[in-house]
Amino acid sequence: MLEFAKGHGTRNDFVLVTDADDARPLTDEEVRFLTDRRAGIGGDGILRAVRGRHIPEWDGDPDVWFMDYRNADASIAEMCGNGVRVFARYLVEEGLVPEGTTEIPIGTRAGLRAAALLDDGRVRVWMGRPATADSGTTVQIGDSNWPATNVDVGNPHAVVLLGEGDELAELDLTRAPGWFPLEAFPSGVNVEFVDELAPGHVRMRVFERGVGETDSCGTGTVAVASAVARAHGETDGRWTVEVPGGKVEVDLAQGEAWLTGPAEIVARGSVRLPGEEIDD
Repeated sequence: MLEFAKGHGTRNDFVLVTDADDARPLTDEEVRFLTDRRAGIGGDGILRAVRGRHIPEWDGDPDVWFMDYRNADASIAEMCGNGVRVFARYLVEEGLVPEGTTEIPIGTRAGLRAAALLDDGRVRVWMGRPATADSGTTVQIGDSNWPATNVDVGNPHAVVLLGEGDELAELDLTRAPGWFPLEAFPSGVNVEFVDELAPGHVRMRVFERGVGETDSCGTGTVAVASAVARAHGETDGRWTVEVPGGKVEVDLAQGEAWLTGPAEIVARGSVRLPGEEIDD
């Protein structure tokens, strides 16, 4: 039986497991089973807590807790802003960091991230240095298309700033938006659509690579704030970003970004993985 926890950050939800010594890597079939909302536990992805020394791509502190993140379709994701907040909360509640810890270094495939647990219950994460570029990418849904800003937050994003006459709620995100040129994102891309509500306040929807439309995407909120700031010729500031699952804050300063929002562990249990025998 696999012990697990279930958590979410603004309804971007994850199944979390601990495997410090990489003794029980999950197969693609097992990842898809665990994230299945009918036959399994259900989630947008899997967060596995493993020591950094066991991750071939990791060349940092071998003892750091590494967030081994898999999308619901079992593909590997470089980074997840909501996930890293939930991961930090999990490490604390599972006793995997010393009691009283409020600053937690976390290894990811996008590099080292630092999470701070705030007094109000939220988690603030340093998200690195987002890179924005207007590189001629076009995003398409049906017969409609828009220019997009490319943003790298350790993973790829194409951000569409909607114009007058575009209705965010009316967009059909039951299928993945198209983009061209295709070579702009050879490994796929997360696509965000944005309405500006007021200065420093935006609303967005997202189609996540390897998952589908989700209620939130942490790296996506950072990408959106970065794209909106670029469009207005700004570099520093705070943006409130509304997503279907709630609200987060993104701070930009001197080329760096911080993401602050809720993170909750809502359940724990054990599950029998496909093909495993039940002990008598």
